[in-house]
Amino acid sequence: MSTTDGTGVSEQDGEVHVVQIYPRLSQDTTAYCPVQVSAGDTASAIIHNAVVTLGLDSSLTYCLLEARESGGEERLLEAGDCPLDRVLLWPPETQKWHPPSHGYYFILQEQQANSAGKRVETIKEDYDDLCNLPTVTEESVLEALRQRFYKHKIYTYTSNILIAINPNKFLPVYYNPKYIKMYENQPLGKLSPHIFAIADVAFRAMLNRQVNQCIVISGESGSGKTESSSFLIHCLTGLSQKTYSSGLERTILGAGPVIEAFGNSKTAENNNSSRFGKFIQLNYLESGVIRGAVIEKYLLEKSRLVSRDKSERNYHVFYYLLMGASKDEKEEFHLFKPQDYLYLNQGDVHLDDDEDLGQQYKRLHQAMEMVGFLSSTKKHIFSILSAVLLLGNVTFTLSEDTQVLEAGPAEVLSTLSDLLKVKNELLVTALTKRRVVTANCTVVSQYTLQEASTMRDSMAKSLYGALFDWIILHINHALLNRRDMEESISCLSIGVLDMFGFENLQTNSFEQLCINYSHETLQYYINQNIFKLEQNDYVSEGISWQNIDFTDNRGCIQLISSESVGLFDLLDQECSLPQATDETFMDKLKQQIQDNPLFVPSQNTEPTFVIQHFAGRVKYHIKDFRKKNTEHMRPEVVSLLRSSGRSFLHHLVASSPEALFRWGVLRATIRILTVFKSMARQRAELSEFGLCGFCLNTLNFRCYATFHFLFSELSVFMMPHFVCVFYRKSRGGRQKQLIPKNLMNLRSLQHIVGVTAHDRTSKSIFHPHRTSKLQTVNAQFQASLKKLMKTIEKAEPFFIFCVRSNAEKKELQFDNELVLNQIKYTGILQMIHIQKSGYSAKYTFKEFVKKFRMLLPKGATATPEHITELFERMELDKSTYQIGKTKVFLKEKERQLLQDTLNKEVMRHIIILQRWFRACLIRLHFLEKRDASVIIQVQFFFTLPSYTPPPYHTANQNSGRASRNPTIRISRATRALQWDASLDREITNPKELRNLDEFLGNQVRSPPGKGKDTLSCLHWRCAWCKNGKQLYNFSWPLCDQQKPQIGYKDLMKGFHNKVNSLAGSKEKGEVSLVVNLFQSVLDGFIRGEIKRVESEPAKATKTTKKRRKKKQCPDSPLDHLFSTYQVNIMQSCDLCGSYIWGMEKAYMCSACKLICHKKCLKQIITDCSTRCDDNVPGSLHFGVQVCVLTSKANPVPKVVELLLMHVELNGLYTEGIYRKSGSACRARELHQILETNPEGACLDNYPIHTISGLVKRWLRDLPDPLMTFSLYSDFLHAVELPEKPEKIRAVYKLIEELPPANYNTLERLIFHLVRVAKEEDHNKMSPSSLAIVFAPCILRSPDASDPFLGMKDVSKTTLCVEILISEQFRRYKEKMQNIQELEYAEALAVNQLKLRRQNTVRLGGGGLESIPADSGEGRGHPRQVTSLLQGYIQRETITLTFTPTGRTCKLHAERSRESRDANQGPSCCKVKVLTTTPLCSPPGLYHTTEMHV
Repeated sequence: MSTTDGTGVSEQDGEVHVVQIYPRLSQDTTAYCPVQVSAGDTASAIIHNAVVTLGLDSSLTYCLLEARESGGEERLLEAGDCPLDRVLLWPPETQKWHPPSHGYYFILQEQQANSAGKRVETIKEDYDDLCNLPTVTEESVLEALRQRFYKHKIYTYTSNILIAINPNKFLPVYYNPKYIKMYENQPLGKLSPHIFAIADVAFRAMLNRQVNQCIVISGESGSGKTESSSFLIHCLTGLSQKTYSSGLERTILGAGPVIEAFGNSKTAENNNSSRFGKFIQLNYLESGVIRGAVIEKYLLEKSRLVSRDKSERNYHVFYYLLMGASKDEKEEFHLFKPQDYLYLNQGDVHLDDDEDLGQQYKRLHQAMEMVGFLSSTKKHIFSILSAVLLLGNVTFTLSEDTQVLEAGPAEVLSTLSDLLKVKNELLVTALTKRRVVTANCTVVSQYTLQEASTMRDSMAKSLYGALFDWIILHINHALLNRRDMEESISCLSIGVLDMFGFENLQTNSFEQLCINYSHETLQYYINQNIFKLEQNDYVSEGISWQNIDFTDNRGCIQLISSESVGLFDLLDQECSLPQATDETFMDKLKQQIQDNPLFVPSQNTEPTFVIQHFAGRVKYHIKDFRKKNTEHMRPEVVSLLRSSGRSFLHHLVASSPEALFRWGVLRATIRILTVFKSMARQRAELSEFGLCGFCLNTLNFRCYATFHFLFSELSVFMMPHFVCVFYRKSRGGRQKQLIPKNLMNLRSLQHIVGVTAHDRTSKSIFHPHRTSKLQTVNAQFQASLKKLMKTIEKAEPFFIFCVRSNAEKKELQFDNELVLNQIKYTGILQMIHIQKSGYSAKYTFKEFVKKFRMLLPKGATATPEHITELFERMELDKSTYQIGKTKVFLKEKERQLLQDTLNKEVMRHIIILQRWFRACLIRLHFLEKRDASVIIQVQFFFTLPSYTPPPYHTANQNSGRASRNPTIRISRATRALQWDASLDREITNPKELRNLDEFLGNQVRSPPGKGKDTLSCLHWRCAWCKNGKQLYNFSWPLCDQQKPQIGYKDLMKGFHNKVNSLAGSKEKGEVSLVVNLFQSVLDGFIRGEIKRVESEPAKATKTTKKRRKKKQCPDSPLDHLFSTYQVNIMQSCDLCGSYIWGMEKAYMCSACKLICHKKCLKQIITDCSTRCDDNVPGSLHFGVQVCVLTSKANPVPKVVELLLMHVELNGLYTEGIYRKSGSACRARELHQILETNPEGACLDNYPIHTISGLVKRWLRDLPDPLMTFSLYSDFLHAVELPEKPEKIRAVYKLIEELPPANYNTLERLIFHLVRVAKEEDHNKMSPSSLAIVFAPCILRSPDASDPFLGMKDVSKTTLCVEILISEQFRRYKEKMQNIQELEYAEALAVNQLKLRRQNTVRLGGGGLESIPADSGEGRGHPRQVTSLLQGYIQRETITLTFTPTGRTCKLHAERSRESRDANQGPSCCKVKVLTTTPLCSPPGLYHTTEMHV
């Protein structure tokens, strides 16, 4: 894998360029050497030509370097590299002439020498794994890492350990989504080293072994640990998100930027240094679906908030807020410039990246929304951040007269009071006076100037620390899954540990001691797992092993943390003494631990000491050790913030969040009851005076405002990820109340508090009888660190060592001395030796025999003799394995050889079983056919002598029928063919299909006339009513973008089969009559359709072209399946190469994982990489990729459509249509015909089981199955989701990612299987049975070498296919039911219209007409009488009187005015009855209906 550039270089054969080579040698040489270079010249050839041209010593070794950007990086060219390819990648102005001033040129220099004067051996090969180095020395390891680094290959393996060198530059092409797909399911070492490979191997190990995993990231500050942890989380969530995203992955990815903004800052070594430790534990179901996460933080460096070195900055979030806030936000939060704050102007105030900081503020907003913070919550947070900054601007002075401590300036205090919602007097009192509460009295005293400044800084640090704790707590609640609180639900986890890096600053204090102590503890854990435990295992098993020494740092850990005499314990003792000082603490250290060789006190009066850590000597300044160790939120601050009118602050200072939650719920309940009583009382008072209009609306508004206030009070307890607002406007403008879901209840709060309680800011409150002391900072840190180590010791570890490339934070600059120092103290050299000499695979005897049973002889037991016999039979090298007392140790290469041999043996046994089974099956069929033929022969011989033909047969034989002219038969056949010729027509127009549907529907609904009510007519009507739609729906595509293709002959054949299956034994004689009747109906429709088409002008071409243009999606060109993709870590556009920043929206192809900007979609010129390759070797129609066999005209391969169509016409009612197998000989014969000429094959000549067998064979022969190899694991994860609706959604989401050819073919196949399953009563093929048959054909494992893997996944693949068939079957039945309901409604409407037309009376000019009551028009519908009045009438009211007399209903119309004469002109008008009256009254009773004309 090469990641230097995203584009290739086109070779220009025969083209010669002149390249200037600039020598960098000790002797005097010319300024440059021009060399002619062609496309095929390598670096070694160019070096040789330059050496000859310059006349240099040819016995020396030279190398060629490529310089990019003057004074910047220099890349070493390998001997086989082509320099011309590099030149063509340079800017156009530097390709022809490239002086050093342009920044792009080549350098010739001698091979570098080491300190001893010997030249370092040049490593010609590029070693992905340092264990493969021929000689393992510090120089060879350094050279291998340096060469890879300058090729932008920053990752290198040491067996299963990853070494990552920080390039101090983002290489976005390394982390695009396609790399997650590339490394998925790949064994470690198969592809180039990558951090995604470690993530994938840990994920697969967790699933396969069902054991928790942990990825430990180690390295000093500035080595890239924070970025590495972000990449790991990005990959691990991506591996789970490939199945079905529930939104939890989005929350996890959004949590990273939020925590980094509040907990990271710019230091001298790192621009994004984590000032706290974190352990992120991702929880998974046993199927691999992520279900929750927990973030644990350790020891936030709060002292950075108030003071730091000049070259460093405060936490990122302050600069984001100041540079990115809008004008309104600056006014609301009272924000100023960074130079105006004391807490910010101590360090680096020159913000040359202000635009980037503004963009980061927007991304922070998006990330906080992803985590679930409400807009009101964000305002609370930003208000507190502004208050923390303003606290630094508070100054203190002593009045000259009264010596009273005064705080100011007044505007700062006023602004602070407004931000914190506290009274100004209480704020000043908390900042200037100390308050001590005892059992008897309360003592108030004044601070000194220094104490007041310390109090101010302490308040700022404790407030910021409490805010950070609250953010971590609520992020954890957003990541909480309720099942985590249920012990019965088993889960797995992968932890990512990103602890502090080793630090050695100019001024090292208490924070650096805690950081380096945690680094020592982590290094001890690494040494135990890599060296000690491994070697102890070898020694205990008694195998030959030469011990490898490693640095044991246990002494340094004991120096710091041992009981009673450890540095931390001595510090706690000093903190408990009221009169202790920094000097007394220093004296105690000299007395207690001066004899320790790792501790060196200062020789002068400077209060410092030196500790020899495993990574180097660090000098610590003892100043403020005691204060920082006992730093808590003071009781004055707690009391002040509890008085705040901002309820958000109450939760920051709460010592017990559970108690505050209970009081909050109780307080809200009381307020709600009070509001209800008050509203009811006011409503009752207003109703007495009749004021129920405007006043009640006013009360409703007040009620809404009150409830909105209550909601804002309780919003901090809610799970805001699922709740946006309490009231939301609906489309109609009304206020719609939303019931919040997933609120924080007491149980979930207790769970989260228990997870994060190990490192929360301690709060001290006023209590006269306090018995327990608050825990010191170092004691709390040690307890949390021990808890962390217990957690990761229960998991299987993976290690990533991050290396800092240079100390100046330069991009792509490799400092040999600095990197070599890190190689030494991390013990990488010893790791290479133990990984190279050790055994990566080990099994107990029982495990080995159980796993490789098939390779051992029959009756072999778990003994060393049988295992040794197996190894000797396989001729394994004895140096590659050892057998201990209870275990077998193997090298990785030999383990893989054993696994491959086992797979081959399993396949051999499977083939033997299949061969015997098929032989027995064929033998059984042969015996059955032989017995059947014997029975037939016996019956034939018995019946033949006694058989006499009937008399009419004899008469016919003598009638001379055989002597007739054969032309009569021919003429009859000709007439039959001519009569049947209309059925050769095919339906290709949707309009014709709709016309046919309407025509046949009318035929079914029309009442049979006289002579038509025959049995055959009833039969075909019944058959069509039950299954008519399905007979021509089988070829109707599921998507509306395709045209139908239905043959009338196929329709007739399907109808014949259906009628035959519906007819009983007594009705078999009626089948031909029903089919003939239906054919005559079809023939009449066809003739009418032909006349209609001929009479219409042809105008279809232009419209179809326009429709096609509209249907093409501009966002998905060249078969790509683009969808919006929110970037979480910075990536690069695969088209233009520019950055796509975090939290931005991009477009990603779900198939090939191409990612680009929206504006770059039009620049795509390549097809999707997962799509078709036209140069695929294979046959014509079998064993070829689906895309080769499809086109726009034929979206489904011809052979598949031909076979499926034949099965649907002839085999739907055949029992076991896909379960039984056909004749192998006939199948081979038909296969050869379909291979060359599918159109020429006559499928009617072959048994139906032969046809169905070829369908399965065509699917099995595909090189990439319909449900592709790339999505195989995703389909398996989808069916492992807990809920059925989630499974269906996940499977259909993956179906959409299939290539178009695969999608169309799979769609046609599934619909075919639905039609087969629909006739389960006849063919006995249920959806589950079909899934068992077709799952191995369309969803195969990509790893064909391991048969056990495919056997293990059979149940999952079958379930996946069954879900598809069952869901499509359900949709099919639902759609057919909807069609039937629509047709029924249509028929009902038509009948009502007919009745309305028929049940009418005609009335002349005032005449009278009688309608028989039993006539067809009025029978049974007396209420639906409609009168059609014709005459010369004006617009007037007419009274209609219906008089039922016996069986006759008379109608009389009376008008209030006389009608016009006939001479005045006709005025015909239709009159409709407005009100109807029942006509079932006794005779003689009149019913009157008024009608307006």
